[in-house]
Amino acid sequence: MTYDLRGKRVWVAGHGGMVGGAVVKRLTCEQCDVVTVGRDVVDLRRQSDVEAFVADASPHVIVIAAAKVGGILANETQPAEFLYDNLMIEANIIAAAHENETEKLLFLGSSCIYPKLAPQPIPEEALLAGPLEPTNEWYAVAKIAGVKLAQAYRRQYGRDYVSAMPTNLYGPGDNFDLASSHVLPALIRKAHEAKLRGDKTISVWGTGSPRREFLHADDCADALVFLLKEYSGENHINVGSGEDITILELTRLVCDIVGFDGEILLDPTKPDGTPRKLMNSNKLLDLGWRPRIPLPTGIQQTYDWYVRHAPREAFADIG
Repeated sequence: MTYDLRGKRVWVAGHGGMVGGAVVKRLTCEQCDVVTVGRDVVDLRRQSDVEAFVADASPHVIVIAAAKVGGILANETQPAEFLYDNLMIEANIIAAAHENETEKLLFLGSSCIYPKLAPQPIPEEALLAGPLEPTNEWYAVAKIAGVKLAQAYRRQYGRDYVSAMPTNLYGPGDNFDLASSHVLPALIRKAHEAKLRGDKTISVWGTGSPRREFLHADDCADALVFLLKEYSGENHINVGSGEDITILELTRLVCDIVGFDGEILLDPTKPDGTPRKLMNSNKLLDLGWRPRIPLPTGIQQTYDWYVRHAPREAFADIG
């Protein structure tokens, strides 16, 4: 049966992030009361903070989009924080939701929960079927725990908690810090700064051969709201675009959009990560949802946003 969001109080945990912000924007069409709180008020890693907030706000629905996220470099250098922070955030929110009789909860995971050498496209059943990709296993372990915790509360207490596993997300509001960003925003910033400096080359980690799937944050938000209304099941649901691209092809596309016409230099001494990561999103598609934003269009939107919002100090050495 369809879950009616009209008139409901919906707490979007992580509203300040790219995905959380997109969910808040998407919910404006649902005639619901969106609840948000800043990290300066509630530290989601602290159980007492979360318990007090949920008891006071009494949301009917919770979307867990809050997480510590980052690319390969961030995962390699901060494994403790990627594991601990994410475990605490999801455990505190899910437990508080149960204690306060929250009607519906959606936990947002990640495609990195799947084995490094999972079958392609990756079906939901591939979870725990093999070893994880070492470069992001700390984050992956935390997200797997979140999926299982939501399942545990559903099994033991009959809670309507569901989980969605999105593919690689991007869009306006992304993280463009080269020390912690994912591949697409990192490429946008690298290409833009190289263009401004007049560089002849741009360097890219790895061999350029890994294939990645990308989904615009607005499409992801639309899928999440769709699942809140239309899905109630124990098994997690993949959320993807259904198409992938090599890192080298992605770099060329970004350079074309940014307007950088220099040479692309690959650095095979740096890690590639998982060889391929394409999600099988047939279960979601069979429910009736479809993505709307093509990758070139989404990258152009993201680049335009970056140019408008990039901090000026990021270009201090460019002149």
